[in-house]
Amino acid sequence: MRGRMHRGRPGGGRGGWQQADLPSTDDVSGWFAGRLPDGWFAGSPDVTADKDEIVVVGDLPPLTEEYPDTDAGRADRAAAEVGRISRFREQTRDERIEIAQQAEARYHRKVAWGARIGGTTELFTTASVPVMTRLRQPERIVLDTLVDAGVARSRSDALAWAVRLVGRHADDWLSELRAAMARVDDLRAGGPDADRDSDG
Repeated sequence: MRGRMHRGRPGGGRGGWQQADLPSTDDVSGWFAGRLPDGWFAGSPDVTADKDEIVVVGDLPPLTEEYPDTDAGRADRAAAEVGRISRFREQTRDERIEIAQQAEARYHRKVAWGARIGGTTELFTTASVPVMTRLRQPERIVLDTLVDAGVARSRSDALAWAVRLVGRHADDWLSELRAAMARVDDLRAGGPDADRDSDG
């Protein structure tokens, strides 16, 4: 699984769901791995989630045709990859809708799909959530990491903070921040039980 799973935090709801009541997505990769039909993807799909959306992207079985390493051959291969993804999208549409509905009921997030083969990746109808501007999931995950860590109070504040960070090693810093947050969670889990230790 790629990407960090985010728990719901208080905030605005989407699709009738309140952010404070969002279920955890800690098991989302396992759920999809068990629910998806055999043969759809070559291996387990990549599953990422934030407060708004779950995105499932899988690798399709490789093409069996051989293409010459020429401009025409590369163009034919790219066209074949696009066609294979289009066929997968059409053939699996009804079942993907059913699985998405089950996942939405379980996790209270919309589900988007994608497929990858060779050098071609396509996402199907992913959400674009307004945060001063319209951002897709990878950008929202960055903003939510800053909010979850207390660096910013909201996605809008996090966006302004991130702009000031342009030119620095943002990816390395965010990885270190996530690791530190995980250590804090471990320390909290191993601490004394406040209710047990309180008087009365």
